[in-house]
Amino acid sequence: MRTRLLAILALAATLLSGCGYNQIQINDESVGAAWSEVLNQYKRRADLIPNLVSVVQGYASHEKEVLTRVTEARANVAGMKATPELINDPAAFARFQKAQSELGGALARLLVVAENYPNLKADANFRDLQAQVEGTENRITVARNRYIQAVKEYNISVRTFPNNLTAMVMGWQVKANFTVEDEKAISAPPAIKFDAPAEPPAVTPAPTSAPAPAK
Repeated sequence: MRTRLLAILALAATLLSGCGYNQIQINDESVGAAWSEVLNQYKRRADLIPNLVSVVQGYASHEKEVLTRVTEARANVAGMKATPELINDPAAFARFQKAQSELGGALARLLVVAENYPNLKADANFRDLQAQVEGTENRITVARNRYIQAVKEYNISVRTFPNNLTAMVMGWQVKANFTVEDEKAISAPPAIKFDAPAEPPAVTPAPTSAPAPAK
């Protein structure tokens, strides 16, 4: 009986391996790990924002619109539940991505505004926070790219034969992914142009009348 049970288990393991079950599980774990790192870096960015807003507000309190926008964007992100199940829900994932993109764009605008205040740029706390934000943005890009690659490998594993048969039986679906080009467009800081004051229109001198000829 024991020998038969071992033989059945060995056969089952062989069949599961051959139908891609194990590989799909490995790829799914990779997606989960990559997603955790994305969330970790997004959280790091969100944690930096309150201090950054506070420092900027001390020098540029009248930039109320920019300060409010980044604060509201952060609150919007904080209000979303970034659970592991989110990556299996394309609509929820799209909302999460949009919220993070808006936060990135608002943060970029805040840093652009800071360029107009020399005293703020000279503040040691601001320079330190700015460096941390820039470093975090780079880490977000790296983490997001790793997630994109992990999802790509997972989606391939559940869509290709014979793995797709196993995925169909188990109910595994392809996972949502970042749309990198759209996110770059949303996050791009606006072009700031300070127009020179308009010059007064040129005044054309009135024509002078020619002197009358002598008689």
